[in-house]
Amino acid sequence: MHISKKPIGFWSAVSMGIGAMVGAGIFALLGEASAISGSAVYISFIIGGIIALFSGYSLGKLGARYPSSGGIIEYLAQSYGVGFFTGTMGIMLYFAAIVSLSLIAKAFGNYAITFLPANETSAMFHHLFSIGIIVLFVLINLKGAKDVAIWERITVGIKFVVLSVLSVAGIIFLKPELLSTNHYPPTSDIFFSLAITFFAFEGFRVITNAAEDMPTPSKTLPRSMMTAIVLVMVLYVAIAFAVFGNLPVDKVIEAKDVALAEAALPIFGQIGFTIVAITALIATASAINANLYAVTNVTYQLAKDGELPAPFGKPIGHSREGLIISGILVITFSLLFDLSEIAAIGSISILFIHTITHIGHLKIISETGGSKVLVFMAAMLSFIAMVLALIYVSKELDNIMFILIGFVLVASLTEILLQKITKREIKPRINN
Repeated sequence: MHISKKPIGFWSAVSMGIGAMVGAGIFALLGEASAISGSAVYISFIIGGIIALFSGYSLGKLGARYPSSGGIIEYLAQSYGVGFFTGTMGIMLYFAAIVSLSLIAKAFGNYAITFLPANETSAMFHHLFSIGIIVLFVLINLKGAKDVAIWERITVGIKFVVLSVLSVAGIIFLKPELLSTNHYPPTSDIFFSLAITFFAFEGFRVITNAAEDMPTPSKTLPRSMMTAIVLVMVLYVAIAFAVFGNLPVDKVIEAKDVALAEAALPIFGQIGFTIVAITALIATASAINANLYAVTNVTYQLAKDGELPAPFGKPIGHSREGLIISGILVITFSLLFDLSEIAAIGSISILFIHTITHIGHLKIISETGGSKVLVFMAAMLSFIAMVLALIYVSKELDNIMFILIGFVLVASLTEILLQKITKREIKPRINN
């Protein structure tokens, strides 16, 4: 009997998506989001999930037609052709992936230091933990895709069990008065919190990068993406009810970086706090693993088609030197920015790239067989969420606008330099 050598099946792909979403999302961002939308944060998670589902539909159709390890890079090349615009978007996507990883690394550090006595050296240890986890998974990922899939199945199982128990117990013991609509902020704040909550879903796109490692991507990719998003949305909403049904909003905001573990205290006591904190470490580690796999594939795709300097494409073990360079960049970002800044930069960058990708999909929709209405909705919802996020950050985080402009300029300049120096461009890998 012939056994497929391609390691990423349906549940492995779902696990990768859940691993990438849950670690970056609920553990890292619940406190940040609650500072904007309070106990109504669950509504923001539902809206973010709906936007992700439309995006997932569009990307799933693109991935089924163009199964490439480059993921979104491939779809941009198919839609917009070879040239400056596609190249710049490719570099922007790479930056966004690095930003995402730096957020997860910071979240890992936040939970890791809860096991140490609180003192003035905890900030130093936070950085050490954040750097250490990136270094560890760079080494693990150098061994290739098979180990990624095995690790994801194990960690997603642990994560889901602990979070489900916390959700169920939290909902059983919740105090309805804490969830009263009287405590809700203005409706605009709930929409503004999309600047944070959409980032809790953005990890689903890592599934597109695994397409070349799937035995039947045309079926596996769309199904696994939608399944992962729905499961994560249900989990996020349940956790939001559990947390805000047991802790007043000010307590959640006060705990901010470790809000989820803090929510376990009134239900399970110190043991609950410890179990959730350990799970957070496993979850964030799992998300780093899944995202590093995607970043490696993106850099590989860019290098193969001449978009990034040649060192990114040199093999080390079963992977690429780009993985090591990416790791260094992730560590740099995690040292430069705080959680809310990283979430805002990442969210806006990803929503912008998704909008461009869905608009491009409309140009080639006869190739993918997608629904024009659903793909148009994906583009519109991503664009509206991006505008809302921009309005929010322009009021609250002055320097973020300059950083975002800087990102676009650096990506554009990098693209111009690469075209001048290498004379190479992004080219579609899948022929029509």
